[in-house]
Amino acid sequence: MFEIKPIKKVTVTERIMEQIAQLITTGKIKPGDKLPTERDLAEQFGVTRARVREALRALSLIGLITIKAGEGSFVNKKEAIIPSDTITLLFHNEIHNLDEIYAARKLIESEIFIEACKFASDDHLKQLETKLQDIVSADEQTSPETFLHLLEQFDLYAGEICGNQIYYKLMQTIIHLRRESSLKLLHVPGAIEDSIHSRSKMLIALKSRQPDKVKEALDRFFFNSKHFYDNIIDEK
Repeated sequence: MFEIKPIKKVTVTERIMEQIAQLITTGKIKPGDKLPTERDLAEQFGVTRARVREALRALSLIGLITIKAGEGSFVNKKEAIIPSDTITLLFHNEIHNLDEIYAARKLIESEIFIEACKFASDDHLKQLETKLQDIVSADEQTSPETFLHLLEQFDLYAGEICGNQIYYKLMQTIIHLRRESSLKLLHVPGAIEDSIHSRSKMLIALKSRQPDKVKEALDRFFFNSKHFYDNIIDEK
């Protein structure tokens, strides 16, 4: 007996999304272009403004457009940051699983930094050094949220310069997924100092342009960070 699968019912909202997404992905609507207003789109599609609004909201969640209040909807550039709401929706079941986040971090971040070692130019390394100085310059008055933002900027830039746009998006994803646990980590004694030390060693390894040294620095970092992860897991 052969299997017959039910025919997918496509909603009006999905049809609007598909048409606009196709116009964007085929280049008929360019990055930075402003989309017609909700009213104009509703008239062109022959639907209600509510349906158009739903479609635009969905397109913004997957990172194709940005909706600016009072200005309209704009097509994102290819390197646009993935919206945090999108990541939360995709990983809502895993975002509190510290063991899985740690494992994903070790796999993804390690590969990205190793690739960054191969592709980073002298200017890229100078930019990373500037970001590291911002981290080192943080004092006791710096809030954990601000300090975490500085760490994220360092790691995100490594993703940006690694030569692989998919890796860059994965770095964006992992940074968002780790954010909650990272804030908790920074309250564990010694965690801030370890964060500074590990990224200093990472930059030295990157400057050597030797992937083996980068891997060694990464292995040391994740070995040390496991101790801090275990601390916040025990608190749960």
